[in-house]
Amino acid sequence: MSPYEFLLREIRLARTAANLTQDGLGERIHFSPQKVSAIETGRAPLTAELINLIDDATAGAGQLVRMWDDLVKDGSAPTWLREWIEIEREAVALRWYEPAFVPGLLQTEAYARAVLGAGGLLQVDEVEGRVQSRLERQSILTRERPPSLYAVIDDAVLRRTVGGDRELMRAQLEHLAACAERPHVHIHVVQAGNELYLGLAGAFIIAEMADAVRYAHLDHQVRAQFVDRPDDIATVQAAWDAVRGEQLPRRHSLDVIKEAVKTWT
Repeated sequence: MSPYEFLLREIRLARTAANLTQDGLGERIHFSPQKVSAIETGRAPLTAELINLIDDATAGAGQLVRMWDDLVKDGSAPTWLREWIEIEREAVALRWYEPAFVPGLLQTEAYARAVLGAGGLLQVDEVEGRVQSRLERQSILTRERPPSLYAVIDDAVLRRTVGGDRELMRAQLEHLAACAERPHVHIHVVQAGNELYLGLAGAFIIAEMADAVRYAHLDHQVRAQFVDRPDDIATVQAAWDAVRGEQLPRRHSLDVIKEAVKTWT
């Protein structure tokens, strides 16, 4: 049983222990019985807000919230990703290059679900757990002292459909444009028509800590690689410098994103 499945079972047990039917729980949290059923069976995604509502409605005294925090919020992330999540939370600056997808911290829920569910490699509950983990990670960008995010994406990210859904893509690019307006979020595009360049070898992230120490995260087909050796960091930094040499200026990039939104309407 995955942590996500375990939490779903505990929600059902908490409801029955409180002598509530699905109808009764729905009345307390202002959801339909059908919605409650979808939540309990994993067909509707859980969120931190929803867990709090259910915990209050079943007089759980915070037990479901603690399970969410301890088992699902981070536990839904793969083991190899958890160390990076901690670094991400403490970083003062993130430098992120993506040749194929919108960076995870800038994804909408629907886009993240489509990306993580592509190919059917993950079970539905695994997809939902990772989607919620990804959304929780995004909170670092809206906290009181957010890190500076410098993201460079290939133009193909704006043109390639995800999930075969044009509305999904339009909403995602509108969200990307809105994020780019934040003072601490810098999004740059490598324009279409560029020749082969170093960044196309794969996505990577560089996290810079308050003490100027840097770590890197490299993506590949099976799992990500965590990098902290100085010589490896220097190599990734050189790749970042090469990518930055291909990017459009910030304002020009935002114009490109806004133009791309129109192609999905």
